[in-house]
Amino acid sequence: MVKNLNPECIWRNFDALTKVPRPSGHLEKVQQFLLDFAQRVGVEAFKDEAENIVMRKPASPGKENCKGVILQAHMDMVPQKAPESQHNFETDAINTYVEDGWVKAKGTTLGADNGLGVATIMAVMEDKTLVHGPIEGLITADEETGLYGANDLPAGELKGDYLINLDSEHWGKFVIGSAGGINVTATLDYQEVESDNEDAAVKVTLQGLKGGHSGLEINLGRANANKLMVRFVREAIAECEARLASWHGGNMRNAIPFQASVVLTLPKENVEAVKEMVADWEADFIDEYKGIEEGISFTVEDVETPKMEVPVEIQDNLVDAIYAVHDGVVRMIPAYPDVVETSSNLAIIDIEGGHALLKLLPRSSREDMKDYITNMLSSCFCMAGMKIETSGSYCGWDPNPDSPLLHHLLKTYKEQNGEEGIIQIDHAGLECSIILGKYPHLDVVSMGPTIKSPHTTNERALIESVEPFWQLLKKALETL
Repeated sequence: MVKNLNPECIWRNFDALTKVPRPSGHLEKVQQFLLDFAQRVGVEAFKDEAENIVMRKPASPGKENCKGVILQAHMDMVPQKAPESQHNFETDAINTYVEDGWVKAKGTTLGADNGLGVATIMAVMEDKTLVHGPIEGLITADEETGLYGANDLPAGELKGDYLINLDSEHWGKFVIGSAGGINVTATLDYQEVESDNEDAAVKVTLQGLKGGHSGLEINLGRANANKLMVRFVREAIAECEARLASWHGGNMRNAIPFQASVVLTLPKENVEAVKEMVADWEADFIDEYKGIEEGISFTVEDVETPKMEVPVEIQDNLVDAIYAVHDGVVRMIPAYPDVVETSSNLAIIDIEGGHALLKLLPRSSREDMKDYITNMLSSCFCMAGMKIETSGSYCGWDPNPDSPLLHHLLKTYKEQNGEEGIIQIDHAGLECSIILGKYPHLDVVSMGPTIKSPHTTNERALIESVEPFWQLLKKALETL
């Protein structure tokens, strides 16, 4: 059982957390869970005006004059599930299991991102044997959908001098910088037209892609379901007189979309040609992504002909824009050629009922390049007559290689493991940059145990990485 794994103090709390629904945007249950926990273990806790939970644990005797440490994680999780799953993230517990040294979930995301960070804060708060200076736990709200808890964090609320973010996913790596990002949303309202009642209709579904974290895994060459689908749709329109009735692809802005489906109307005599086209595209996609994607499925089924569809001129403009818009890496950091600097994720497409909605998440560690990619995306959709809105912009976290906290953690890590820790800059967005904007005096480093494939149903946590992570954190708190 997960709760009996080592170290028991973290896994027990994580197991309890998996039983509390906490998808982004629905945090009432987990907030109450955390407040009840704090009361039970005897530490101060409150919910602030930004919906964050803050816990405070006084210093051990003799450590009252030490600098304070803030441990930070986020309480929400990405609600992704397999197509066949009936899981309801707002009511159901995560079904966890252990396999080959990993903790996994059946048919859903695991929530180790960032549940293991929250469980670690809980372990620190309840441990009566730890020796430490003043400690605060900052557990932020709705990080995954726009870093809202960090963005609305009140100034003057935190008292500490060091901040250890627990939202990194590679044990032995210490993150000192991350990319900024911005939400780009393109919309278009249109007047639907009636379908030809002599036409047939098909539903074409692409699934089985790996998807993944649109920051950490954007450079792995994985397929984007929306970008694959548009290649087929464009050809079906050109070669088979197909018309677009609806399109639904992706469901999270910060996740690479792993499935998409479209409904097309077309002359009955062209149905077999479209079905052959689907089979051909499936073979092409499998061949293109050999060694990267293993489960690509591209299927077609007959469906009832919808009464309404997208008018031709709107359809063509939307398809051209989706085809043309950039997705994936734009460029790497010149000084760190293994680290992505700028990227974009075409995350969500919903077209139906007279409304088209596209959601993208561009990221960059440079503000000028973030502006560049945002304007690039906006220009593409403007040419299709769409309305562009941006929101949730946050800056990158500028690395500080001279950080005393970093050097203390690296020293402790080497003493513990007999090898050097790795300094890293992430392309994923972390809340550190936003918190630093409000508390510029903080010395900040991010670390964590190993988690693979967050934001996907293959998310998993490496059991053997959690114990040394816990021992390092305890030693660091004792000696800071």
